[in-house]
Parts: sequence; structure tokens; C-alpha cells
Amino acid sequence: MRILINASLAPSLYNFRGPMIREMVGRGFEVHASAPDISASDRDRIRALGATPHALPLQRSGLGVGSDLRYFQALRRLIDQVRPNRVLNYTIKPNIWGSLAARSRGVPAVSMVTGLGFVFAPAQGLKQRLVKTLARRLYGFALRRNLAILFQNPDDVADFVAAGLLRDRRRVRMIAGSGIDLAHYSPVPLPDQAVFLMIARYLRAKGIAEYGMACALVRQACPEVRCLLVGMPDDGPDGVSEAEVRRLCGGAIEILGKYDDVRRAIAKASVYVLPSYREGTPRSSLEAMAMGRPLITTDVPGCRETVRAGRNGILVPVRNAEALAQAMISLARDPARRAAMGAQSLEIARDHFAVDKVNDIIIETLRSANQAREVN
Repeated sequence: MRILINASLAPSLYNFRGPMIREMVGRGFEVHASAPDISASDRDRIRALGATPHALPLQRSGLGVGSDLRYFQALRRLIDQVRPNRVLNYTIKPNIWGSLAARSRGVPAVSMVTGLGFVFAPAQGLKQRLVKTLARRLYGFALRRNLAILFQNPDDVADFVAAGLLRDRRRVRMIAGSGIDLAHYSPVPLPDQAVFLMIARYLRAKGIAEYGMACALVRQACPEVRCLLVGMPDDGPDGVSEAEVRRLCGGAIEILGKYDDVRRAIAKASVYVLPSYREGTPRSSLEAMAMGRPLITTDVPGCRETVRAGRNGILVPVRNAEALAQAMISLARDPARRAAMGAQSLEIARDHFAVDKVNDIIIETLRSANQAREVN
């Protein structure tokens, strides 16, 4: 079988989908992968997985009709060139335009919904509301002839149904996020000191402001505690500058910048914190779980999938820095509880989020011979 995978970010092909691509190649698939702005190092890493990279012109953010149509035409040409048996898309723009391009060429497609993204984000102003209404309708139309749609949590399925984007639940397949490679992210002993860590782009929707404010409160109650932040600023409309992060936390956070290998950061931490407003299934939480870290995260779609409350972590209300700080303080003062929860995180990662289990579902879905019929 020949597979074309369409992504919106080249590094995600080897950072998040590397085990999937290796497994496909190991099973005898011929794998092609497309993404925008593929650097020389990206090409080398994708080829090392056994796949063939293809650079396509995709504007990842924004709603530019002209640029999106150029991407659609490039996808059609690539499908004509590669002649895949199946097309696999993930993230919004590849899901929309990859599905439409595959449909126009008579190739069955599968899309992975890794989060709701801008199509479901609150709109500001009449123009933005109109554009997002159009984008939703286009999304629903694009997915209608997909062989299957892979979701990471049941809340996203319910929202797609409520928005009219999903009319046939029989095409839904559930996967445990992108899965986690347990051989790569292996357990490391917890440090004796209470050290909190968040890994994220500096976005309000990731809860970066709440983390900053909570860390300031935690350091007042427990001055010996360390609070770490790994990531980088984002220039999108939801971005938060590093200066603002420093102002919010009052110097309580050690800002470490971007890590190419986040295992080094997780090894320093005794608790992983993600106060996000919503996720598909957060990859960073799975990485921390596989390395034996307890979690503190928000009781929202996606994030709550990673925590068995009271067993491997604590769920807190969204947008509530005070509740987040109290949860952090409770674990800062209880090393035995941190250790017990960390052990449970590892067990849950092994039982529910192992990447080979996720890959089996994806590959068997792609092997399915019967294309889902259009539901009018």
C-alpha cells in the first residue's frame, strides 16, 4: 500500500508521527509525506524514517483563500504524482484541503482531529464570524467522504456533531492521542526537591498566564520550590511575550527556552503542569507520564483524558490560577504522594497510551477497503 501523509508542520512528522511512519514502512508500506517549509535537516530525518518528503506551499495560520487554494492545487498535483492508495491528514488545513484533493482524485482519505483549533475558537467581529462560519461548512463538507475520522477525545466528537460537521458517527475511530514511544520516553527517578515544569508555546490558551500567576503564589508559600518553563514565544494573536510571562510570575519562573529534546527538562521535574484551556490529547503530558511524572492539569476536554483523578494527578478548574497554585502547593509538601502518583502515571501510559496501540488502530483503519458513503 502506498500512503500519502499530509501535515502542517514538518518537524511533527518525525517528532510526533515518527513511530507511526517507521511501523508503516516496517509493514511494507510505501510512505510519502508532505509539509510546508521542509528544511534540509527535516528532509534527512523524514528519509531516515523510510519516507519520501514533499514540500508544499501551506500558510499554516490565517484564512487566506488564495494561499489555501494554491495548497489545494499542489496537493492534487502531488496525488497525481504519487498515486497513493490512501491519504492520511492531520491538523485543520491538511484535513480540509487534503480530504478535498483526495476526493477530487478518487482516493480514500482518513483525517485525524488533533484539536478543534481556530475553526471553533471564539470569533471577534462580523468578518471573522463569517469567515469561520464558512470554514466550518468547508470542514464538514471535506470530511463527509472520508473513509474514517480519528478523534482523540469524546468531547471533540460531540462538538463536531453539534456543529453539524459530523453526520455519521460510524466513521469515527478513537485513538489515545498520538501515542507515546515508551522506549524513547523511559522513566527517570524523581528529584527529591519539588520542581514544577510546563512545556508549551507562550499562548494564552495553553494557560501560560495562569501558570505564571500560580507559580508566584507557590513560591510565596514554599520558597524552596522551583518552577520551570520550556517553550518559546508565539507571534500569533493568542501569543504572550516573554516579558509578559516574567511580569505575571514576578520572577518565580525559571525560563529555560526551547529544548530540542524535552526529556532533559522532564528529568529535572517532579511534577508536570499543563493548565491548558483545551487539547486533543496533550503530547507533553503523555511524555511526562511515560517518564513517571504526576500531572496537574485542567478539567477540560483532552487534558482530563490524561488524569485519573487522585491516582496519577490532580484536575483543576480552567482559568483559575488560585486553584492551580493550591494543587501545586499540596504536591510540593508531599513527596510520598508525588512518587506514588508518578508511578501511576507510568502505569497508565503503558496501559492506555503506548504508541504501538495507537499505530495499530491507524494502520488498520487505512487498510479498510470500503470507503464510507456520503451522508446527505
